[in-house]
Amino acid sequence: MRIGLFVPCYVDAFEPEVGIATLELLERFGLDVEYPFDQTCCGQPMTNTGCHAEAAATEALFVKNFSGFDYVVAPSGSCVHQVREHLTAIPQTDEVKAVRSKTFELVEFLHDVLKIEELPWAAFPHKVAYHSNCNALRGIGHARPSELNRPFFSKPLNLLQKVKGIEIVDLARPDECCGFGGTFSVFEPAVSAKMGYDKVTDQARAGADYVVSADSSCLMHQKGCAERLGVPLKYIHIAQVLNGAAA
Repeated sequence: MRIGLFVPCYVDAFEPEVGIATLELLERFGLDVEYPFDQTCCGQPMTNTGCHAEAAATEALFVKNFSGFDYVVAPSGSCVHQVREHLTAIPQTDEVKAVRSKTFELVEFLHDVLKIEELPWAAFPHKVAYHSNCNALRGIGHARPSELNRPFFSKPLNLLQKVKGIEIVDLARPDECCGFGGTFSVFEPAVSAKMGYDKVTDQARAGADYVVSADSSCLMHQKGCAERLGVPLKYIHIAQVLNGAAA
């Protein structure tokens, strides 16, 4: 199985260790993982800002880089949601449709495609609060949103429960946005910060030592809010925990 590894902008620029953990984790399962060196952004910032047509060249490059793989895997629900649902500024050829349909976020790939049952190398003896990125939760179906009256399920929690020593703590408002929202945090900084402070306060009240998420952008925002509030929480990507991060 050939896997094209897509590393989003935030990971590449601020948390390259998340990309490394994703690569190592996929290789633990015997997969042939390749990183196309010409890859850039998926186009989400432009699309979210209303500059959809301007994203066309970026989208075309994404398709060019990731055609031919069995799957494309990325450690970001937000970027994967962009590719699967909004990569439409270019003509929808069979090649484009194929790339969009086989692009998966790391958690859903491990849970839905590989259907892993154990992570024998992973141990994380800490109290953990899980943050659900909005696009991962409601866009690509990571878990049941709390506003829906449906049976509970959570793909990331299912995976984390396979990690030795981990203790998941419950948040009072688990599905509430942290306020990052990509360009929202730029255009509405005060609102974004207040939402982040509320999220961090909820995590601290729950007794968490660490906050885990599938999106580095949300973690970066919350980490900054925690530092400004003086709250001693630590933030880590789920790829690092599942790969056996020593913390």
